[in-house]
Amino acid sequence: MISPQTLTLILDLAGTFVFAISGAAAGVRARFDIFGVLVISFVAGNAGGVSRDVLIGAVPPAALTDVRYLLVSLFAGVVTFVWTSDVDRLRNAVLLFDAAGLALFAVVGTKKALAFGLNPIAAALLGMLTGIGGGMMRDILLAQIPTVLRADLYAVAALAASAVVVIGQVNHLPASVTAAVAGVFCFGLRLMAIYYGWRLPIAAAGAKEPRRMPPEP
Repeated sequence: MISPQTLTLILDLAGTFVFAISGAAAGVRARFDIFGVLVISFVAGNAGGVSRDVLIGAVPPAALTDVRYLLVSLFAGVVTFVWTSDVDRLRNAVLLFDAAGLALFAVVGTKKALAFGLNPIAAALLGMLTGIGGGMMRDILLAQIPTVLRADLYAVAALAASAVVVIGQVNHLPASVTAAVAGVFCFGLRLMAIYYGWRLPIAAAGAKEPRRMPPEP
């Protein structure tokens, strides 16, 4: 039987790895050199976890004290840099690994927040923040509008996973089963949103350019 601490560590490292791959793939696609790819790989893989640890008082953050986080991030960056041969296919890789990282970090962020005594609502919100943090920092380094502000059900998918974890904790369900259900739910919801274009409503104001008056004769 896996202990809750071991499960949290496994999920955290797995989330770091897949988010690091998404960051590295985005860096390769943007034509970064090897150093740039490794930097964005580390930032994407660890920004969410660092933000979570700082907010709950788990300092120094695990990503800065446990060398495994650095090694996992660098390994993901090197593998992605070496084995990417088709830049056009990297967009799909970024979306896929981003969805996986979102699911894993939303789950582990919520679990760690609950372990530190946060109430269920705060834990769910922190889980969502953990999930979206890496992708936000990746996009900022790429000088892009963060995906969470414009994408199809991004933060909502993370919040849904966090809610599943909280419900499982409150009802004393097995931690591993709850984590698996929450992760699969978030990952599936995110992929479905990408495929079908599901998104939250956007404001109508400014959606259309104002009519221009015809030039005077």
